[in-house]
Amino acid sequence: MSLHEDDVQAAINSGVASAMLYPMPPNAADMEQIRIAFDGDAVIFSDESERIYQQHGVEAFEQHERENAKKPLPEGPFARLLVALSYLQNQFRTPDGRAFPIRTALVTARSSPAHERVIRTLRAWNIAIDETFFMGGVNKSEVLAAFKPHMFFDDQHAHCIKASDVVPTGRVPIRQTQQ
Repeated sequence: MSLHEDDVQAAINSGVASAMLYPMPPNAADMEQIRIAFDGDAVIFSDESERIYQQHGVEAFEQHERENAKKPLPEGPFARLLVALSYLQNQFRTPDGRAFPIRTALVTARSSPAHERVIRTLRAWNIAIDETFFMGGVNKSEVLAAFKPHMFFDDQHAHCIKASDVVPTGRVPIRQTQQ
C-alpha cells in the first residue's frame, strides 16, 4: 500500500497485490477486532467480468455470468490475502468457538444473477467471508460505515472517493500488460 500511484502500478504489473491509499477519514475505526472489506471484481477476483461489463454493458455481463455460473472466477490480486485471512480465522478459533479477531466482508456492486458465480467461487476456494453485500450498483458507503473496516479495497476510483470519506480505503489498479 502506498500513497504513490507509480509504485502501486509497478507492483501490480509485477503481480504483487497493491493498493493506492486515500486520505484517512477522521473517524477511522479503532477496535479490538481487525476488519477488512473487499470489492469483488478486479480485487478478489480477476477483472475478466469487469472488462465484459465495461466493454459490452450490463446485459452482456449478466449473460456471461449466467453462462459461467458454475465456473469459479479466476483469482484477483487480493485473493491470496483473503485466503490467508480465512486460514487464520479457521485455525485460530478460541476453545469456545469464537472466531479469531479478524472479520472480513465482500462489498460488491454485483447483484442477481451475477451473485451465484461469486458464491460458488468462494465455496470452491473453501473461503467463508463473514459478511457479504451484493449492492447492485448502490453506493457502498453506508454499508462500509456500518461494517467499520480498518481497510477497504476497491478498483474503481469513484467508489474509493466515496468510501474514503467514511473508512480507510485503497484503490487496486488494473494490471497493465506490456505491449
